[in-house]
Amino acid sequence: MRDQAPPQGAQAALRAIRLLKLFTAEAPELQLAELSYLSGLNKTTTHRLLKALLSEELLDRNPGTSAYRLGPGMMALGVQALSSNDLRLRARPLLKRLADETGETATLEVPIDDTMLILDEVTGRHFVGASGNVGTRWPIHATSTGKALIAFEQRGPERLNATLLSLTPRTITEIEVLEKQLGDIRRRGFAETVDELEDGFSGVGAVVRGGMGEVLGALSICGPTQRMSENRRAQLGAALCNAATRLQPRY
Repeated sequence: MRDQAPPQGAQAALRAIRLLKLFTAEAPELQLAELSYLSGLNKTTTHRLLKALLSEELLDRNPGTSAYRLGPGMMALGVQALSSNDLRLRARPLLKRLADETGETATLEVPIDDTMLILDEVTGRHFVGASGNVGTRWPIHATSTGKALIAFEQRGPERLNATLLSLTPRTITEIEVLEKQLGDIRRRGFAETVDELEDGFSGVGAVVRGGMGEVLGALSICGPTQRMSENRRAQLGAALCNAATRLQPRY
């Protein structure tokens, strides 16, 4: 989704950024030909942009395969972004409280195109639970945070791809079916996912708003499905809504 046309003179920068976005957890290393094909750029232009990104250490190369991968410069920028993110700093005490009170993992997530990025995470006291996912991006339609964002963000439904990826047998892959859930999500204030992202994994999510009521991201509480009964999901959802309300700035 593109909100507006880029400013003049920004074409090279946008192309370089889009090259960086091609690297994912599923494809951490890519060859020149792959990058050229995926970006829709010819090899000469792609190579020129890659050379510039290498010079700033935003990319690195595997000496064994010559494949490109994200470099130390990107890691440094990521750490700097995390440490300076105002929403993350304000949400951290609430995540700790939610994890302590529920025993489950609490996360703060923000949307990036058609995915939800885990910006911060605090694990609960249970031995078996979700953990170690900061920086991970998940398809927006299969997460509780993503469903909540689609329901409450003004342009949330526009984030959905025409084809929804199936991650488990319970993943909702029909937009019409997902849209039918939005009314219930708006009514109760939180969303649920049960075995849709991963078998045996469930969670609830509620949006976080800014001072003007705009949707900034979402909070979630998640864990093994065996601990996430319908009644418990309702209780956790209510706790999340209260936490999200406390997090919203008051001007």
